[in-house]
Amino acid sequence: MTGPVVLAEPQWRARERAHVQRMRAWIAPHQERRARGEKHPVLDFLFTYYSYRPGHLERWQPGPGVVLAGPGARRFLDRPAYVETDDGVTLDPAAFTGRRVSTAEFVLRLLDATASRSPRLSCFGLHEWAMVYGEPAAEVRHSQVPLRLGSAGTDRVVEALEIRCGHFDAFRFFTPPARQRNTLEPARENQVEFEQPGCLHANMDLFKWAYKLDPFVPAELVADCFELAADIRELDMRASPYDLAGYGYSAVRIETPEGRAEYARAQGAFARRAAPLRARLIEHCRHLLGGNR
Repeated sequence: MTGPVVLAEPQWRARERAHVQRMRAWIAPHQERRARGEKHPVLDFLFTYYSYRPGHLERWQPGPGVVLAGPGARRFLDRPAYVETDDGVTLDPAAFTGRRVSTAEFVLRLLDATASRSPRLSCFGLHEWAMVYGEPAAEVRHSQVPLRLGSAGTDRVVEALEIRCGHFDAFRFFTPPARQRNTLEPARENQVEFEQPGCLHANMDLFKWAYKLDPFVPAELVADCFELAADIRELDMRASPYDLAGYGYSAVRIETPEGRAEYARAQGAFARRAAPLRARLIEHCRHLLGGNR
């Protein structure tokens, strides 16, 4: 059985600086927009829908099995779950109990099931269209952004294409008439049975499952999942019914065969990019749960 990894203070400080710089590139513009009272229909999602606060995203943590050496490491003792040992400061394995164990068990079950399935690349991002289907323009979710095809044109696209959304946290925002058009019935109770690795939102949610394990997850893994979510969010909204040209985003016109083909190619690329991150999270959960049993 291998022992903990001991990081000298210059080592862990270098990792900490690199992580802070990496995340500040995303956090600083968000904070500047918020200070000006500006909303961003694409990027705000990463900080509003997901509950991990910017301050936590920027904060570096080593994850389990790592000892931080040197006098500077004692500041980690101000955070929950850290303890001091003869070699330095580390996460206390005894703190991985109760709700943390239950979270890791659910994340492992969900991600294992998702990874076992083949990607399905035929939804074409219609979930965003279903969220405004049948709604007056003034009542859509991003009312400050016009619909590319107008309300009637948007509704015609929804009516012409099959909606096959299996991600409950997208489906729950569908308008009532759009829910009736969905060929699947995802629910919180059957989430493990429905999620599949081609789904943009399932892949964005790797960020959520990573930060749900905080502090028992390395900051670098959280950051990798966050950046994947940020890139996927861009495709998600480019393929939406909104006209985002004013924000510098070109449309993926899923109302056309060419646009649907473009979307499927990008969706497949994200599925391939997400697979190793999902595998890392699965292995991390197994390690955490194995050490607890």
